[in-house]
Amino acid sequence: MFEGQSTHVLDAKGRLCIPKRIQEQLTRTETGQVLCVVTRGFDGCLNLFAKEEFDRVRSKLDTDPFVKPRERRMQRLVFPSTVTAQLDSSGRLMIPEKLKRLAGLERDVVIVGVADRAEIWDTERWERFEAEFEKEFDELDGVLGSGADKDEDEL
Repeated sequence: MFEGQSTHVLDAKGRLCIPKRIQEQLTRTETGQVLCVVTRGFDGCLNLFAKEEFDRVRSKLDTDPFVKPRERRMQRLVFPSTVTAQLDSSGRLMIPEKLKRLAGLERDVVIVGVADRAEIWDTERWERFEAEFEKEFDELDGVLGSGADKDEDEL
């Protein structure tokens, strides 16, 4: 499970150092190489998956491409922006230019663990997201299945 948050800097070649705690969750080849899948995320970030987890997510998109326009659009937006990548010997990930553009990544980056994946955010974009939605945290308790959709004052 991916969790925690850390700040990083893209180097001049566009490489991102992936923390050990994240690397430990990623796929390892028989020769010990670390593999991951990077794809376009929602809300202006990139998703970083272990290969097995992305395969599970991909199976949800492996629908008959001729059935519904919405599914076709999702496939067309996700798969061309998906890359299976190998970390280098220093644990760095080369982020393709297209994905850097989609996420607005230039220099300062935040990696955020989000259960089945890690998200890669431009630091300023992440800070805006946190500031905007932090105030809603207490209102999101229904997501956890508590069933508490109303304030205690309303009861």
